[in-house]
Amino acid sequence: MSVTCEKNDVEYVLLTEDQIKKRVEEMGRKLSEMYEDKCPIVAAVLKGGSVFFTDLVRSMDCLMFFDFISVSSYGNDVKSSGQIIMRKDFDNDIAGKDLIIVEDIVDSGLTLSYLKDFLYERKAKSVITVALLNKYNCHPKDLNPTMYGFDIEDNFVVGYGLDYAGYYRNLPYVGVLRPEVYS
Repeated sequence: MSVTCEKNDVEYVLLTEDQIKKRVEEMGRKLSEMYEDKCPIVAAVLKGGSVFFTDLVRSMDCLMFFDFISVSSYGNDVKSSGQIIMRKDFDNDIAGKDLIIVEDIVDSGLTLSYLKDFLYERKAKSVITVALLNKYNCHPKDLNPTMYGFDIEDNFVVGYGLDYAGYYRNLPYVGVLRPEVYS
């Protein structure tokens, strides 16, 4: 596979940098209220969730502990393979802890479902899922994240941590990738 990674690969901007910033700050304030008297483990799902995670935790005003996990069902493809691969487990024991799992996007819902089951098997006290984007037409409604920034249609999006084959993560906005780039 050869990815050109050119600026004109983005067909159009779906969410601007300002729209994202405003919404992430709102979510951070709400999470601060929810966890005011707790010290949750806030865990980014790598790599896509890392940019969102960074901005989200900076907008939160409560005590927290950071951790990271890496799972994937995509590889370098544009559709989920249907199988979850654990690439990096938590560094710390999560038993008895409140967890906030930070995801870039909920698409098929497969990763979200896997993670919730996995975390409760490990005796997490509570688990909520926070995603920047929710592809509401692509998964059963019971797999909606607990909190999300934006509902989006079923387009292949990049930027703000989201990628295609490892590229485009650094774009400060979320844009729809031209289909000829990944076809």
